[in-house]
Amino acid sequence: MPQYKSIQIPDNESEQWRLLRSLFNVRPAYPASSDFLKVQDEYLSEKIRKRGIVDCKSLSPTKADSRIYLWQGDITTLRCDAIVNAANSALLGCWQPCHSCIDNVIHSLSGVQLRIKCNEIMEVQGHDEATGTAKITPGYNLPCKYVLHTVGPIISGLLRKKDCELLASCYQSCLELAAANGVQSIAFCCISTGVFHFPQDRAAKIATETVARFLKTNSSIHQVIFNVFTDKDLAIYQRLLER
Repeated sequence: MPQYKSIQIPDNESEQWRLLRSLFNVRPAYPASSDFLKVQDEYLSEKIRKRGIVDCKSLSPTKADSRIYLWQGDITTLRCDAIVNAANSALLGCWQPCHSCIDNVIHSLSGVQLRIKCNEIMEVQGHDEATGTAKITPGYNLPCKYVLHTVGPIISGLLRKKDCELLASCYQSCLELAAANGVQSIAFCCISTGVFHFPQDRAAKIATETVARFLKTNSSIHQVIFNVFTDKDLAIYQRLLER
């Protein structure tokens, strides 16, 4: 991106990463050279290794179900078959530099290939991704094999029955897509509860009920991980799964 060629590169390593991440976030989905990708992939792989990787096999199941797990941490550090990204309808990631949303973090650490791949999918589709549906991509530099991108409902007023149905559809769509692609371990973030403002308690109940219902009729997925980041979400899921 020649418009940024005059930017001063900071001496501090953390500020260098912040600048690089910002450039990743605003970079359009045009192709990247193999030389660039080689350097980027080496850098991101080392950065992810230093941040620490958590193997899903080291986690313990909940009392609710031997295939349901609860884990508090950064989903981008989790080594499992697939993680779920709370995406927007354009499915191209967050364009706001260094925004704290999960969509931004996943795209930043996966590398520019993820936006390129998502753009390819959307160009073929020809329209925005519908709420409650999902798409699958490779995880690229992330410890996971795949990323499942789902669009949750946006809540701007009172919670409606339709909103709850759409959120349940997010979980159902991801599970069906995961099973169809041979995924045996999948980690869900708290879909729609961030900037989309879905009430956390109700969202967790919908999530756990939808997953439990799916697992009763499907044996191909061996591990479903509810990934939480905040202490509040942890307490909510503990009430539902550890009774």
